[in-house]
Amino acid sequence: MKSAARPATPAASLTLAEFLPYRLSVLANRVSRELSGLYAERFGIAIPEWRVIAVLGQSEDVTADYVCAQTDMDKVTVSRAVARLIDKRYVRRRALPEDRRCSMLNLTAAGRRVYVDIVPLARDYERGLLDTLSQAERSALEHALGALESRLGAARAARVK
Repeated sequence: MKSAARPATPAASLTLAEFLPYRLSVLANRVSRELSGLYAERFGIAIPEWRVIAVLGQSEDVTADYVCAQTDMDKVTVSRAVARLIDKRYVRRRALPEDRRCSMLNLTAAGRRVYVDIVPLARDYERGLLDTLSQAERSALEHALGALESRLGAARAARVK
């Protein structure tokens, strides 16, 4: 004889629509997808590829590990994005003579043009999002994001020790 399922107790239940990690994840995914619509068709790049270009647009001679750290993307995602960008001639990879296992990544001239063309689109998109908030809400958002980032940074550092 099967027993009937017990209703969840309030302490054991979770309403996803009210759960902060879920809400942040969904919001970030929606923002990324909407923003990618501005550049995907025009430049033929996906979200991970744009993130690689964005990092390389700010820094020269960086490793894939550096890109991983800056974007919080895993090594496989970064590796695949870099390979696609190399195929498109937007990124150049140069192995270090002293350590052939390590290579430096840089934007090519074509990759730099893509970066320069996308940045204003991204900034306009950001401005459109922020325009829905009052100055006080923007300040509160910046403060809250900084606090959450600090908390997560401290938690990561504690796990590494």
